[in-house]
Amino acid sequence: MIAYVRGTVEDIAEDNAVVDVGGMGYNVRISADTAARLPGIGERVKLYTYTSVREDAIQLFGFLSKNDLDIFKKCITVSGIGPKGGLAILSVLDADSLRFAILSGDVKAITKAPGIGARTAERLILELKGKIKVEDTAIGMEIQGAQAAGAAAMDSPQKREAVEALVSLGYGQAEAAKAVNAIEGIEAMDSGAVLKAALKKMF
Repeated sequence: MIAYVRGTVEDIAEDNAVVDVGGMGYNVRISADTAARLPGIGERVKLYTYTSVREDAIQLFGFLSKNDLDIFKKCITVSGIGPKGGLAILSVLDADSLRFAILSGDVKAITKAPGIGARTAERLILELKGKIKVEDTAIGMEIQGAQAAGAAAMDSPQKREAVEALVSLGYGQAEAAKAVNAIEGIEAMDSGAVLKAALKKMF
């Protein structure tokens, strides 16, 4: 119903913010993590929102990024986790930490949220694991960017061979490319010398 609210922060509590939008104050339910990251009272804010409609109440749940809203919406598709439970989870884990907890099957991390028991956490992991990718996280995006930059910079055979050798030794593609690209005077070196120099950069 309401994609976002943008206005002035009038009040902040642990689980609720009041945002003045054109003279109308909106109560927006927020996580403790969001409350800690909100600008101060009197400052401008934009909250991406999810509208919960029940017989007895209509509530707005707000998030500072679409990333946070996306994982919240995924959480509430799981049986036994409503908007309140989703907010509780995001109060103890930020969006990326929750994604990694799901991907790694970390039940203990998820059960730190009040009202979320082991069985519910296991269900959350089971139902969402296939819907989440490391690439969706901020760290995943950084790795992808580094890989793309590294691929573009692999403009000589000795660079490519050195990166391939490092990867075969167990290093990640992104960190291998970064190490090779940090070597000075690489044009005058053979592949073996490049590999040795890159290994020194790893430590």
